[in-house]
Amino acid sequence: MSTETTEGRIEGRDAEAFLRFVERFASVLADGGWPRMPARVFVCLLAVDSGRLTAAELAEALRVSPAAISGAVRYLGQVGLISREREPGSRRDVYQVRDDVWYEAAVRKDRALTRWETSLREGIEVLGPDSPAGRRMTETLEFFEFVQGELPSLLERWRAVRDELRAKQLSDPS
Repeated sequence: MSTETTEGRIEGRDAEAFLRFVERFASVLADGGWPRMPARVFVCLLAVDSGRLTAAELAEALRVSPAAISGAVRYLGQVGLISREREPGSRRDVYQVRDDVWYEAAVRKDRALTRWETSLREGIEVLGPDSPAGRRMTETLEFFEFVQGELPSLLERWRAVRDELRAKQLSDPS
């Protein structure tokens, strides 16, 4: 499966327009703190219909070296935004972004909040709850506890909305 054909198209789309979109969205993510190359790779995977490409296809689509792709997919895999699979009967890895990637990222953030809360409690104990730093730590802990308490119901509401949207798309595929 080659992403780009001799006509300069990616999955039937204008390659230049595709790349401009990837670059713009990746810049927005980079402005939000994402490393630049992982942002480009992530957006590229998000923007192809299959949601999956090999490292060579990513390098071709993004017009970068395979080495740049290697570091980016390693990072994205470590943070759980993409998965790596082996193509059956091939030695090539395929990198994939799941349709529910943001939901899964929120679930992982919930687990991270638990670890952060544990560290904050330790900091409050070390700094003293009545010190200015201890009060800041306490407020941070209370914020994280609030977010973590709200996250399950938020995710449940999202699942319901997502299911409605999917059902609507299936009934009206135009």
